[in-house]
Amino acid sequence: MRSAYSVETVRAAERELMARLPEGALMQRAAAGLAAACAQVLGRTAGRVYGSRVVLLVGSGDNGGDALYAGARLARRGAGVTAVLLSPERVHDGGLAALRRAGGRAVAVPAGGGAPPGGSGGSGGGGGPRGSGAVPGDAAGAGADAGPDEVARLVMAADLVVDGIVGIGGRGGLRENAAPLAGLAAASGAAVVAVDLPSGVEADTGEVRGPAVRADLTVTFGTHKPALLIDPAREHAGAVRLVDIGLDPWLPERPELEALQHADVARLLPRPGAESDKYRRGVVGIAAGSARYPGAAVLAVAGALRGGAGAVRYAGPAGRAVLARYPETLVSDGGPRRAGRVQAWVVGPGAGDDAATVAEVLAVADEAQVPVLIDADGLRLADRDAVRSRTAPTLLTPHAGEAAALLGVDRVEVESARLDAARELAERYRATVLLKGSTTLVASPRGDAPVRVNPTGTPWLATAGSGDVLSGLAGSLLAAGLSARDAGSVGAYVHGLAARGAAAGAPLAAQDVAAAIPGVWRDITAPA
Repeated sequence: MRSAYSVETVRAAERELMARLPEGALMQRAAAGLAAACAQVLGRTAGRVYGSRVVLLVGSGDNGGDALYAGARLARRGAGVTAVLLSPERVHDGGLAALRRAGGRAVAVPAGGGAPPGGSGGSGGGGGPRGSGAVPGDAAGAGADAGPDEVARLVMAADLVVDGIVGIGGRGGLRENAAPLAGLAAASGAAVVAVDLPSGVEADTGEVRGPAVRADLTVTFGTHKPALLIDPAREHAGAVRLVDIGLDPWLPERPELEALQHADVARLLPRPGAESDKYRRGVVGIAAGSARYPGAAVLAVAGALRGGAGAVRYAGPAGRAVLARYPETLVSDGGPRRAGRVQAWVVGPGAGDDAATVAEVLAVADEAQVPVLIDADGLRLADRDAVRSRTAPTLLTPHAGEAAALLGVDRVEVESARLDAARELAERYRATVLLKGSTTLVASPRGDAPVRVNPTGTPWLATAGSGDVLSGLAGSLLAAGLSARDAGSVGAYVHGLAARGAAAGAPLAAQDVAAAIPGVWRDITAPA
């Protein structure tokens, strides 16, 4: 399980640890891990550390100190290291002195010359309390002034650019004068390594409210920060490497976010026992499709049949299409109320304007006290009060557009603040919410558990019908006995891996995703 903690929590843990260590020891731990990661990047891109050209973009916070100490380590291995100081009057003196002793050099960006005169990034540019912090330095002695042309020349000639501009406390994107440095780094062709978090992204929410650095690798310390798991910030982070600096004993048991990994999913996937039959394994009811959209029913059933339940009952107008493709489906032509006993319902995919069926499923599920997954058209058609008043589990699975409609906001607002949107939906509807997207989020209705972030998937998954497969898969996991939170997060994990494997870098169709589920299931549950 990967966990992510808020800025406030990380800073509190760092203070506890620092009280037990010699001054500056925590920053040295971080710098050692950062330097090792940078050396590996240089080995892949430049072929070696010795003789490579490294540019440090150094702000005033602890991230700037981390970058300077890491630069000193690289300089001692023969790299040519230049620090571009964005706030020379507030540079970390210890780090700067270490860099110079190792043979590195520093240039100071004057006010108006490519960096903000009084800070290095967003409205809160500080980092955590890893070291003694930014020490008021001698601006005249920090380094010779460098104009925009010289800074551009340095960055464009670099093999590696280290982003130490803004710490985890940054807010609001890079300031106007710092933004060109992010653009230079992106245009240089050099590998870009971010310190703890790409400068300009919001650590706690994953929002990107202005210009921000795009890194190839982010080296983060102690624990993941939410922005490293949630888009749009995650796209700026590149690959993420976690450096253990000893925070674990002072981090609370419950994180803000968590991401399942193979071992976690393997423990949660249902397995039949020796005494299992199809009914003990769980029966999922599917109320999906319409005369206009029969394919939605077929795809939802496909996902359900491969999702671990013992049987699938279909109640809807596309029974003939379902049986033609999946004759093992138990088809009812009497609607949900006559479908027979089920352990969970899926309703909504391809339902069109059939509000009556959605209402009937909710009524039947309430009477039987079984979970319901509501997707697609069902999200629009379901009565809000009927959803909110349910006592059995409810799982809503909107994409950003559907979430925006449910919240009464613009889609761009949901896409830019996905974590807030998922939490708000879960609270407003008193339901578990699976917010689909490049990073899928699963939020609990009472906020009593960490939000789960799904790391699997591929851009090729943005194809018609893929959500119908996910609905069937997650609904089957509900019927097999998983909680709404587990069914949603496990379903998204398996679904994403199935899509990644089926695509293999090429376009895919939704039915390819369904067909790939058994192979992913075997891979996850296979002995190590």
